[in-house]
Formats: sequence, C-alpha cells, structure tokens
Amino acid sequence: MASRLPSCEGSAAPPRELGFTYVWLLVAVAVMAAGLAAIGEVASTAAKREKEAELLFVGDQFARAIAEYSASSPGAPQYPQKLEELLADKRYPNLRRYLRRVYPDPMTGRADWGLVRGPGGGIVGVHSQSMERPLKTANFPRGYESFAGATVYSAWRFAPAAAGSSIAPKSAAGPAAPGQTQKSATRVPSPGSSGSSAARP
Repeated sequence: MASRLPSCEGSAAPPRELGFTYVWLLVAVAVMAAGLAAIGEVASTAAKREKEAELLFVGDQFARAIAEYSASSPGAPQYPQKLEELLADKRYPNLRRYLRRVYPDPMTGRADWGLVRGPGGGIVGVHSQSMERPLKTANFPRGYESFAGATVYSAWRFAPAAAGSSIAPKSAAGPAAPGQTQKSATRVPSPGSSGSSAARP
C-alpha cells in the first residue's frame, strides 16, 4: 500500500500577507535611504562651510603678506610678480618672509590661485578659481563685506586694497637692509579687519 506524503498545505503564507511584507520592506528601505541621504547632505554642508572658513583665513593671509611686501618696499610701493616672492623677498640681502608657504586653495585643493594684477604686472590680490556657489552670503568679517551676495567663490577677491578699510602689515621677517628703516607700523589699505586675521565664520 502506497504511503501518503505529508501535505504542505497551510505552511505557506497567504499571497496577501506576502504582498504586505514586501510593501513594508520597500517602505523601510526607502526610509533608510532618505535618512542616509539627509545625513550625507548635512555632512557635505558642514565640510563646505569649513572650507569657506579656511578660504577666508588663507585669503586674508595672502592679502596681509602682499600688504607687507608693498609697505616694506625700499622706495615706491612695489608688488610681487610671483607668489613665491612672498616667501623670500630678494630685494634685500637678508631673508625676509611675509608668508610661511603658498597655501593651497581650500576649494580646489590646489595652489592654482587666480591672480589680480595691478600696474606693472605686480600681484595685488588673489582669488579662488572655483566656480561653485558659496553657502555663505552675508555676515563677512570687517573689510570683506563686498563678498556678500557673490554667486561664485572666484568673486571673493583678497587684496590689500578695499574701500574704507585698512590693516597693519605684520612685521617683516628679518632685519632691514642697510640704510633702510623697517616699516613695521605702516598701515595700508586692505580688506582685512584692523590688526587681526579674518575671523572664521
């Protein structure tokens, strides 16, 4: 007599129950994806704001170095032809440094600064070459108010000349050349606030 196999009827979930499970699984995946996307957006925004603060700080360092280079000119004000001249001023027999190094642009990660040149081709300012849209559009440090409303980072021009503002250049690195008086207290027009570096927002 043939034996009967046990019936599997009743062990499988009803089709309707499987459908609901699948829908809830899709909803859970969608919620998790949305949460991860939101976390990523917050992290990206925070990182961009940090880069903006770094750009304001570094740009201000360039502006101050250029101001000091010009103020310490052994005659008529001069401006550097290359950013590297801010690291070693060859106009004097003794080494003078106005900048520690040619900092990279925080927005591009490279030292590919756009150069603002004045009469004679001297560098009177620098700017980022990033065409990204800034997050920061207001409440800039004193002297940088003109950055408000800029639509690209390249519009943030860091130069030692801005209407109605001035900075005191840092004291020149190294003694003055023979017959020259070091101009450590000279004040020249600059976009930085008086006597202090650009504040990080």
